[in-house]
Amino acid sequence: MEALALKAENRSDLKRTLVKKLRSGGNIPAVLYGNDLAPQAVSVEKTDLAKLIKASASQNILVQLEVSGKQHLALVQDIQRHPLSGDILHVDFRAVSENKPVIVSVPLEPKGEAYGVKNEGGLLEHVLFQTKIRALPKDLPEIIYVDVSAMRSGQTMHLGEIPLPAELEVMGNKGIPAFSISLGRAARAEAAQEKAAAAKK
Repeated sequence: MEALALKAENRSDLKRTLVKKLRSGGNIPAVLYGNDLAPQAVSVEKTDLAKLIKASASQNILVQLEVSGKQHLALVQDIQRHPLSGDILHVDFRAVSENKPVIVSVPLEPKGEAYGVKNEGGLLEHVLFQTKIRALPKDLPEIIYVDVSAMRSGQTMHLGEIPLPAELEVMGNKGIPAFSISLGRAARAEAAQEKAAAAKK
């Protein structure tokens, strides 16, 4: 994942009235912490942040945050929005090291048309929508695309069966289903016939 450049300014006064004034002036209050840094109150320009979010394909955003001339590699950890307007109210930046792996949740998206859907009348069931992975910041994917084109009717692909680059480590239970193809009409009819035949024996 490429780190996107973003500038921030230090802010020392945390009074609510001044925070409101900050927002009305086109800036967003934020905090930078992590990687042995003491929590640091900063602000970023609303338009710059909006462009950065728009340019990202997922919630995982890696930034090269410049604060008073100092560079900090950081992940956008949390974005707080107004419950009605959706406007950004506050952002948390988590500083990371380029040489230390981090753990983040990454979306899983199917790629291709499954054989079991195209030729066997089955339906693709998207069971697992995201998973936690461990990797260096530069190797973090925004989205993990999973090729499901070879999946047949009645088949399930588990988390541990998803082919991933060596630099990505899946965290958690690898036996969890990620995608499955429901039985098509022909397969269901065949299964019913086999069940009926077995019952007669």
